[in-house]
Amino acid sequence: MRVLVACEFSGRVRDAFRARGHDAYSVDLLPTEKPGKHIQADVRNLLSDAWDLLIAFPPCTYLSKAGARWWPGNEPGQEQALELVRLLMNAPIPRIAVENPVGAISTQICKPSQIVHPYWFGDAYAKKTCLWLKYLPPLRSTGVRPVPDSEYIVYMPGGRDRARNRSRTPNGLALAMAQQWG
Repeated sequence: MRVLVACEFSGRVRDAFRARGHDAYSVDLLPTEKPGKHIQADVRNLLSDAWDLLIAFPPCTYLSKAGARWWPGNEPGQEQALELVRLLMNAPIPRIAVENPVGAISTQICKPSQIVHPYWFGDAYAKKTCLWLKYLPPLRSTGVRPVPDSEYIVYMPGGRDRARNRSRTPNGLALAMAQQWG
């Protein structure tokens, strides 16, 4: 299967699909952290190529409920972010998954198909993660860990790399996507 993993610089989802024999590529404006099949470009320029599956992680800066306090006055930024989400959701690709935290997509476009947490897939923390699915089944849990006391990701230390660290797809979730959708 030809898989496009949009807005992914970490390479985790791309590599999970490649490990299962798929022709998977990541695309992001940023360079990849892990060498591999990565296209440093705007995903909009690649959506009309012949892909079988799109998994998209659009930037949540203007979409996440966690950043809602910054939305007033940033309406143009939020509208651009929502426009990208609509473009991804309506791409001419047979199967699509769009991932984002709870926020503006749910209220401005549509409710998610599924909400998951990383600990459902063996990762050690909670983080409400919404999935909007087109012709894909909901993900099934694969090795639940005990429910953490807090959402670690919310309390992650600050610093210059905080946004990058918070945006990486958890390994267990990446593997579940590749196993169940690949």
